[in-house]
Amino acid sequence: MPKNLDSPIAVPHLEPSRKAGDVEPFPSGKITYLAPLPLPTPLPPHGPHIGELNEVYMDFGLGSPEVFSWQVILGGPFSGAFMIAFLFPLFTGFLGVVFGYGREAIWDSMTAIFHEGHGYAAVTGFSTLFIGLCVWLHNHNKRAEIIPTRFNRQRREVCFMPEDATEPVFVPWESLSAWVIEAQSATQYGIRRQYGMGIGFQHGEILTSVEFPCAGLPIAISHWEAIRGYMEYEVNDLKSIQDPQDLQGPDDPPHEGLHTFHNARARLHQQIRDGSRNRLSGFFWYLYHVMTLWTIPNYLTEWEIRRINAMDQHTLPEAMRQWSEPLPKDQWAKPSEELLRMSEQVRALHKRQPRRAIAEIFAEVQRLNPSNKQHA
Repeated sequence: MPKNLDSPIAVPHLEPSRKAGDVEPFPSGKITYLAPLPLPTPLPPHGPHIGELNEVYMDFGLGSPEVFSWQVILGGPFSGAFMIAFLFPLFTGFLGVVFGYGREAIWDSMTAIFHEGHGYAAVTGFSTLFIGLCVWLHNHNKRAEIIPTRFNRQRREVCFMPEDATEPVFVPWESLSAWVIEAQSATQYGIRRQYGMGIGFQHGEILTSVEFPCAGLPIAISHWEAIRGYMEYEVNDLKSIQDPQDLQGPDDPPHEGLHTFHNARARLHQQIRDGSRNRLSGFFWYLYHVMTLWTIPNYLTEWEIRRINAMDQHTLPEAMRQWSEPLPKDQWAKPSEELLRMSEQVRALHKRQPRRAIAEIFAEVQRLNPSNKQHA
């Protein structure tokens, strides 16, 4: 779900002159603009925050539940409790062997550590599990309240529902602003780096935007590329942007679940037989899934998806509902000549200089097109 980055950073200034390739520095980092215009990037599209996707529109801001989140919620407390209760005594016994203690002394120290620690293990496990479930429930219930940002590629428009607004705002696709944020701060533990991706527009005096924290700059750009690719008919299904490991078969549902576990295990066994993967990596694969409670997270992911589908979703405004209806093909909006020309120039420059930063390529293409003006 959309949220702000943890530390206060600069808010993008969506001035009329801002365009793809512009860089806006601030004291702890910089903002790099990827649009307008929505020019192509060389990174593969990745869209975990994308929900419904069809031939008419795509919803951005509420992706499908992921197995990994349940592995963290369940496996984290279980693994922590297991380490306190069993690994700590084993480590104590190992130290006893290293320092030459007798068998009886080692056994007494191990049992003493176990009896002392199993209560802490239980408290730690149940408390972290409770916190994880509370966070999950909070985020899960928010799904019924949020109206995601919707991208309509037939109309080439974007629909925002600002907070506390009664009517949606429709923005031309080619005038939408997109940016990635790089920030860093010094802490007592070292340098902390943060990245994020955002989209938005200036509506009168109000900046309406959606931002997501990201694990790295390439991932932030890949999130934008998934949106751009959909609007330009380069992305046509969820699998291509949400299944990078290709764990969904042709007849599988377009989300994670028990089928992705079975497909991953079958691939693991095949890779071991082929020799492309050794048995040690297979052992750690099984160890990881045992410590995250095997297939329980997969079952819970499927249950959560069914629960979401059965929830009373927030009623869409009538204007947004009508706007989401399909159009006859002869009424579909077309990309501007300017966007088509500059996109080809970006691809040609990247082909000649594949290691060059995408912001630099965007900036050079903007210089090659001095008459370029931001769309209204």
